[in-house]
Amino acid sequence: MKKYLAIVVLIGLVIWGLYDVVGTKSNSTELPANAGQEQQLTVGLEKGNLAPDFELKTIEGKAIALSSLRGKKLILNMWATWCPPCRQEMPDMEKFYTNHKIEGSEILAVNLTQAEKSRNDVPTFIKDYGITFPVIMDENGDVARLYKVSSIPATFIIDTQGVIREKIVGPMTYDSMKKMLGTIK
Repeated sequence: MKKYLAIVVLIGLVIWGLYDVVGTKSNSTELPANAGQEQQLTVGLEKGNLAPDFELKTIEGKAIALSSLRGKKLILNMWATWCPPCRQEMPDMEKFYTNHKIEGSEILAVNLTQAEKSRNDVPTFIKDYGITFPVIMDENGDVARLYKVSSIPATFIIDTQGVIREKIVGPMTYDSMKKMLGTIK
């Protein structure tokens, strides 16, 4: 009986090892490098990782996937209406968006809707602050969990290939956005 149990455990460990190797490979994405060679990128939250993809809807119900913005320099910002540092950075974000969207820069603001007192606070905030960049609603907190957001505002600077180049916790300024996005391709 002990021999059979040992064999079953051994087979289980082999299967688990194979699953672990195959699972790790399926979490990678190949993107072309500048030299025309294939570069293996891992999906993750560290600088140099491919940003995890997701899809959420705007207040109007339009679905936007992060991957649909590839080819643009991206500011991915997590925020809430009640957050003082979020309120502080919004005018600079709008100014940056207005001045740089023609150059291929984009802002995608993810409202952490579960953290709001009321979902209805979001359209009022957007109107009051004159926000014209896309705002999507993280109604269930899925993106906040996916990106492990524990403090807001939390921002990821993503290059045209979908790779995370910077992570910022706290408010950004117009000049810091201009500097960060000016250094990436």
